[in-house]
Amino acid sequence: MPGRRQLCTALLLVSAVATAAGGDRHDDFAHLVEINEASLVMLAEQSLLPEGLAVRIADGIRAIDAEQVAPGSRRSSNYLVFEARLLELAGSEASRLHIGRSRQDIGSTLRRMALREALLDVFEALLEARAALLELAAEHVDTVIPAYTHGVQAQPTTLAHYLLAFAGAFERDSQRYREVYGRLNRSPLGAAALGTSGFPIERGRLAELLGFDAAVENSYDANLVASVDSKIEFANAMAVSAVPVGQLMQNLHTQYHSANAWILLDEEDTDVSSIMPQKRNPRPLDRVRTLATGVIGNAHLVTLNAHNTMSGMNDYRPADQALETAGDAIDMYDTYRGVLDSLVVSPDRALAEINAEYSTMTEVADTLLRHADVPFRVAHHYASELTDYGRSSGKRPVDISDAELAQVYRDAVGEPLPVDVELVRNAMDPQAMVRSRRGLGGPQPAEVRRMLDAGAAALAADRSWLGGARERLANAAAGRSRALAALQP
Repeated sequence: MPGRRQLCTALLLVSAVATAAGGDRHDDFAHLVEINEASLVMLAEQSLLPEGLAVRIADGIRAIDAEQVAPGSRRSSNYLVFEARLLELAGSEASRLHIGRSRQDIGSTLRRMALREALLDVFEALLEARAALLELAAEHVDTVIPAYTHGVQAQPTTLAHYLLAFAGAFERDSQRYREVYGRLNRSPLGAAALGTSGFPIERGRLAELLGFDAAVENSYDANLVASVDSKIEFANAMAVSAVPVGQLMQNLHTQYHSANAWILLDEEDTDVSSIMPQKRNPRPLDRVRTLATGVIGNAHLVTLNAHNTMSGMNDYRPADQALETAGDAIDMYDTYRGVLDSLVVSPDRALAEINAEYSTMTEVADTLLRHADVPFRVAHHYASELTDYGRSSGKRPVDISDAELAQVYRDAVGEPLPVDVELVRNAMDPQAMVRSRRGLGGPQPAEVRRMLDAGAAALAADRSWLGGARERLANAAAGRSRALAALQP
């Protein structure tokens, strides 16, 4: 499934992709225009511009913005390039637009604007993948499957229970992204190079006009310290999310080792080998893992670029690596969702795999303890001996006779089996074992349905948050437009 790379590389002079609501490219040049509009409004409100100059500057900003819409236009994010054209259009006095600021805080601000948009796009892609997990889980509440630890069949569970574990990881990722956004959506503008200026710059008003929740308070921190941890935190959240993504793909890949796999991709989504006609290669699994590896690797580079540098150096300040990581994360989530949509599940094969092994033996031991007060370790010993006996005899649990169940207990413990043999046989039924679970978060259908409902509610809340975050940015843009219009005489 093709990805949705919607992110541009930070600080490039020409935008690569994303589209703004009005159709113009919403790149770093667009962010620079918005920063200049916010600065103009604030300076006018603070009476720091002579009468009439604000209107000439506003007209110049609009003209430059219109010029840069044409294909092949430069769209530079360097303020000095922008200012040179502004002075041509509005006169030398228009340089007053730069009162109380520097290319340092402008650069820090436009990088945060790009990163917050990237984070919201990543968040949306995550939510869609999370929704696909919950949808698939809801279809398989009663599908009993083998669960594995150390790569060995361990106990039966349900496919819904298994998938909800990965949905839980995505829910925690969503919490992390929301927390990162809260710290990232802070404005450096007005910090100037690092120590503000002697002009009465209203940094809080600048933040409001650009849709930031507040300003980064300490002006040295705003440009030279917070610019490090904000990117690293975002990158690390993406890396954390990529790990269970890769785990699920690996788990699915192991099914292709078996001639009787119970969960596979639809064959239409696999590739036929060029030489082996029978071979179907699950390439989408490879693609997701490759993307997840890229997310983790690029996220580490964000940290490494900042490691052991002096504050104020350029090594750590660009956002390129973090935005590239975000682009990979979006592709990762989208391709992951495509894998989920393609999965074909065979409940009968899953149950047959369980019944061919001895993964219900914990329930056998628990049954002896629960019904006959047999010490767990003694009961555990019996269940282990029963396993060895069955395997050595080439028998599945269902093939062991009542007499054999009793005799193995007598041989292992030296006493008669203290419960009715039907209790032991029922304990070896994987479907009965799953239904009998009673603990919080277990695979029993009622508990799984409760977790599905909770997961759906949490997903709805996160979708609402995303809509609210984007609405606040749109409202800030509308408020800025109204403030600019109010400058007209």
